[in-house]
Order: sequence, then C-alpha cells, then structure tokens
Amino acid sequence: MQGYYAPALENLIGLLTRLPGIGQKSATRITLFLMRDKTSLALDTARALSEIKEKIRFCSVCFNFTETDPCPICSSPARADGTVCVVEGPGDQLAIEEAGFFKGRYHVLHGVLSPLDDVGPEDLKIGELIARIETEQVSEVILATNPTAEGEATASFIAKTITSRHPALKVSRIALGIPMGGDIKHTDRMTIGHSFRSRVRIGEA
Repeated sequence: MQGYYAPALENLIGLLTRLPGIGQKSATRITLFLMRDKTSLALDTARALSEIKEKIRFCSVCFNFTETDPCPICSSPARADGTVCVVEGPGDQLAIEEAGFFKGRYHVLHGVLSPLDDVGPEDLKIGELIARIETEQVSEVILATNPTAEGEATASFIAKTITSRHPALKVSRIALGIPMGGDIKHTDRMTIGHSFRSRVRIGEA
C-alpha cells in the first residue's frame, strides 16, 4: 500500500495499526471514514487525544487514571475503608464499578507478571500495594486479576508476598462465575457480582 494514498493518510493508517485490535483494513476504513465525515469528528478526536495526554495522570493512591489526585473513588468518604480490590487494569476496575455492588477501594496493577514479556514484580504496582497495606488500615485484599495463567500467577505472587509480611491479613480471590481464560472487563455484572460474593480466602480453597 506504500505510495497508494497521500503521505498524511498513510501516516494515520500506520499509527492506527499500532493500536490493539486494529489491523491494516480497519485502520484504512477508519482513516477514510474520518476524511469523508462532514462534521468536526476528526478535529474533535484529535483534541480529545491531546487533552487526555495533557490532563490524565495516575492517582497517587490507587494508580487508576484520573484528572484529579487523589481520584474520586479514593477521595470519597462514602467508600468503605479497609477493603482493597486489586485489578490488572483500569478496564477491569470500571467493569467492577459498573456492577455497582463493591463499595471498597481499588488498586490498579497496570499489568500482570509475564516472564516471557520481561514483566516482573518491579514493573507492576505491587510495591505500592504493599506500602498501602502498611500505611492504611486494610483488613482485606481482594485479588481480582483475570483468571488467565498470568493472572493466576500474579494473584499467587501477591498473596504470598502479603501473607509473608502480614499473616493475619485476609487475602481473598474472586471465585465462581469468571471462567478460566476469561476477561473481567468483558464479563456481565451479575457474573462479576457472583464471583465477589463467592470469593474464598486464599489458603482455604
């Protein structure tokens, strides 16, 4: 396709193909759609992308994306203190939040342990989680990583790290409802709710 479209179009197509789940055909379709669109969609999209890079940051407490620090959940007096739900990414946190039943606080890891991809504990927000446990009055840590091989390994590592330092602290794992190999952000709210209600303390299963 090199040289078929104008350089500016080819540049945008190339950038879009770097996004997850977007191949060459999809990128071309999106680019041509934006060019044909009679509204300000393209400019509005460009402004929105620029705005998130300027305004969005990590919450210094839970490490979710936010415009204010701490984020609205961490700063809300209505959230239950003492329970921290650990998730892989912001999408998982959003899915749990939209289910509407969990009223505690969150901790976002921003990934999972993956030796093949050179992702170790130091690349995730695990150290920050341990620091929270040691400075906040945490009574339970709920491990809500996805039920994949990497998610399970990450949950196991975190559980062992916590219990070795704080053996009396309750560490639980979301249980029934989320299938092995599944993805929390693509799971319906009733299934997520059931998995939380059915969670078990690690070491009791």
